[in-house]
Amino acid sequence: MDSVYTFLDPARNFFNGIATYLPRVALALLVVAAGWLVAKAVRYAVERALRAMNFNVLTSRAGMDEFLQQGGTRSDTTALFGFLAFWLVVLASLVVAFNTLGLSYATELIGRLVLFVPKLMLALLILTLGAYFARFVEQAVLSHCRDAQVPDGEFLARLAQYAVMTFVVLIALDLTNIGGDLVRETFLIILAGIMLTIALAFGLGGRHWAAGMLEHWWPRIKKDGDDKR
Repeated sequence: MDSVYTFLDPARNFFNGIATYLPRVALALLVVAAGWLVAKAVRYAVERALRAMNFNVLTSRAGMDEFLQQGGTRSDTTALFGFLAFWLVVLASLVVAFNTLGLSYATELIGRLVLFVPKLMLALLILTLGAYFARFVEQAVLSHCRDAQVPDGEFLARLAQYAVMTFVVLIALDLTNIGGDLVRETFLIILAGIMLTIALAFGLGGRHWAAGMLEHWWPRIKKDGDDKR
């Protein structure tokens, strides 16, 4: 008789554990399902709100939509914001579900993703505004070079655009902590190398070449100086 109880006690404990755990599983599934529905509603609301504010016009003029299409996606930047908002709500519901089940490691891991998604959305917003400002700087420099009759105005305008976008990308990467100090140090090394090369070009054998390039780009400045003398 004792051997029968010895066999039944583990089985009884096992089924009691399942009976205690099943309500948690059902609650977790309910939370995930509700989170999925709320996420779809949030995605729709975010996209509609951004399009109502003509945010898609801004992203189109900034070149972000064209960049995404060249990458092989059919969605625009506004849809990407909706997609990120959707997964933010889904991941938040998963955090609640796993916390209900007592899975602390999974809760902590997904919680980090929940904190990362808003940073990613803010970085995307900075990239969009920065790309629009870079386009504005490009057009301003190009217009000024044409009015001043400066040769290679398109080259200078594109150079200004790339300089602005470089700093914008660095700000976005720093915000998301992608690359960390390695990205900043690499950029500073490259920038220092470029400045050193330019300094050597002006100070050593490239003096005549540099003078020729300055005369090629700003010939009127030199002529005005000669006239004053």
